[in-house]
Amino acid sequence: MTRHEIVTLASIIEGEAPHEADRPYVSSVYHNRLERGMRLQADPTVIYALGGWRRLSRDDLAVQSPYNTYRVNGLPPGPINQPSTASIVAALYPAPSEYLYFVADASGRHYFTHTYRQHLSMIRQIRNGDTMPGRGATN
Repeated sequence: MTRHEIVTLASIIEGEAPHEADRPYVSSVYHNRLERGMRLQADPTVIYALGGWRRLSRDDLAVQSPYNTYRVNGLPPGPINQPSTASIVAALYPAPSEYLYFVADASGRHYFTHTYRQHLSMIRQIRNGDTMPGRGATN
């Protein structure tokens, strides 16, 4: 990846993961998705495209913008914020994993899964308050 791409990815990680310990795993998901040609589907890029923070609706995910990673493949054209050193390090050195999905609970902690089916199950668990310790359904 180029320096610009690393900073762009780090800015997405920064927007996604308030807990520093989650950042290498969030990075891993994004790296894995990029390698597989999957869309990043990163909420912070949509929030940036909309011009400010708000709780996203399904309609928001359809906004026409080169920053909307639900609609465009790959990275957006540039950073969406000023990433911290921790996010840059995470972008450069993602955790070794095969994770493709994650979801955050109300505290901002992330849970990571390998399959879409596991991802949907984890979403249900979080909504029901039944999250488990660790990095997700696969640990």
